[in-house]
Amino acid sequence: MSDQSKEQNSMPTSKVERSARFVKTGFQVGGNYIKHYSKKLFNPDMDKSQLNEDNATDIYASLSELKGSALKVAQMLSMDKNLLPTAYVDKFSQSQYNAPPLSGPLIVQTFKKYFGKSPEQIYDKFNLRSTNAASIGQVHEAELDGRKLAVKIQYPGVGDSISSDLKLVKPFAFRLLGMSEKELDVYMREVEERLLEETDYELEVRRSIEFSTACANLNNVVFPEYFPALSSKRIITMSWIDGQHLKEFMATNPSQELRNQIGQALWDFYNFQQHELRAVHADPHPGNFMITPEGKLGCIDFGCIKEMPEDFYYPFFSLTSTNLLDDKAETIKAFRELEMILPKDSPQQIEFYYTQYKQMIGLFAKPYLGTTFNFGETAFFDDLYSFGEQIAKMPEFKQARGVKHFIYVNRTNFGLYNILHELKAEVRTDTFKPHLVGA
Repeated sequence: MSDQSKEQNSMPTSKVERSARFVKTGFQVGGNYIKHYSKKLFNPDMDKSQLNEDNATDIYASLSELKGSALKVAQMLSMDKNLLPTAYVDKFSQSQYNAPPLSGPLIVQTFKKYFGKSPEQIYDKFNLRSTNAASIGQVHEAELDGRKLAVKIQYPGVGDSISSDLKLVKPFAFRLLGMSEKELDVYMREVEERLLEETDYELEVRRSIEFSTACANLNNVVFPEYFPALSSKRIITMSWIDGQHLKEFMATNPSQELRNQIGQALWDFYNFQQHELRAVHADPHPGNFMITPEGKLGCIDFGCIKEMPEDFYYPFFSLTSTNLLDDKAETIKAFRELEMILPKDSPQQIEFYYTQYKQMIGLFAKPYLGTTFNFGETAFFDDLYSFGEQIAKMPEFKQARGVKHFIYVNRTNFGLYNILHELKAEVRTDTFKPHLVGA
């Protein structure tokens, strides 16, 4: 838990304050570049690792203070290990677990705004020190009628500053990702849509109840109980789930059997939603899960849900889960439906994208091909990452390709693969299969 000295006593909430913070960071980053190129004059062989380290530190410090959508984008980018230099991945991944928490007076202010009462007037006990602080809100321990509760409080101004924050984060994203303007716009629009939902805690409570009820029969998966009467647009009250985050759990050197059990619970949790509900918990970073003392997977956050329309679901899962890739004409047809091949493409471009995407999907689909898959094997991930790096360097992939649904569906599935890899779990991959036309 953070020291009191590291707590934030104020937070930039207005557009002017927040944009001033971004401008200041922009100057710091500019200064880092000047420093880097000055040193390079005397040492021409110097690489960019120190520059990346300095920029990552300054940008992360700024985003941590601003919290909200800016920090959320950093968190998302840290999960996509192919997009960023290692320094950024290492620094930004801190936001998956802990950002500097807000101080007590700011918490009381939020309660008074939404309930007209302080937390002490609502709960029998309420700990003003947060147990966990992330990108959009922080969690506090409370007690009511003998029950231990987790109270999630959204940072002030976060929900109201999404659009303006994303405009401000755009130049950083543009420089870091090297995406085309059009591609970045599609990315940012889809991110904005999900973040607007994610900051609506009333919607999150409704979805959490709906999804935890729908997933209630899954083996070794547990959910908190939610309390709508003690929740509001910016506060959620739920029952407390005891457990450890993935890093802490792995530090206990758990048995292969237990790692497989947690891995299976994760695989079933995601694939049940994708194929039975056609909507999925699209925020698979380790901070959203707890591993309970009984060896179950506790799912503690349903803020980000991605729905999959039929015109995306069928062509996408036909490619990953059938022998459709063996039929070139049908594969190209699916690629066109998913806008991976575009109407104006020349025959040479069609051939190029067909070859690259076929290889990419063939790699992605490997876990689905048999009845079990060992995510502990590094060869699969080495292939995935090296192919990702190869693609990232190709000028043909600088332009926007693929429908917007890929952004969160890819993030979900690669996020799932990465957690399973960290668990070194072997799982049965045939428990929930795609429902396909004619299948």
